[in-house]
Amino acid sequence: MKTIVVAVDFSNATPGVIEMAIRLAKSFGAGLQLFHVIEPEPSYTAYGFTPDEFPAMNAFQEEAKRRATAKLEELLSRVRLEIPDTTSHLTEGSPLHSLIDHVKQGGADFVVLGSHGHGVIASFLLGSVAEGMVRKALVPTLVVPAGPE
Repeated sequence: MKTIVVAVDFSNATPGVIEMAIRLAKSFGAGLQLFHVIEPEPSYTAYGFTPDEFPAMNAFQEEAKRRATAKLEELLSRVRLEIPDTTSHLTEGSPLHSLIDHVKQGGADFVVLGSHGHGVIASFLLGSVAEGMVRKALVPTLVVPAGPE
């Protein structure tokens, strides 16, 4: 095992996911790829607007990217203290599909991600990245339960 993709969403699941990924990387001498996805901007056309007519949404999306970049860089600097061979990747899109594409393209050997335990109804309505990754797994995937709120 050379490359472990670590899906992070900066929620209460993230510390446990990072801790497990570090333990695995140390055990196998692997590098880590911290991976975060920003949901895309909503379609303006569904509401009859163009991006120029609704600039607040664009500003919100840019702020989300800025904050995610800062959080990812902070996390990267902390993880590199223990696993120097750590990189980070930030992308925009559907979390599940972006993660699957990243695993395919990046040659990952293993994926570690968190589960929030929202329950059956929430998973049905909102979808679950963890469930989707397990169902569509291209490589071994470890789901780490979220810690306490």
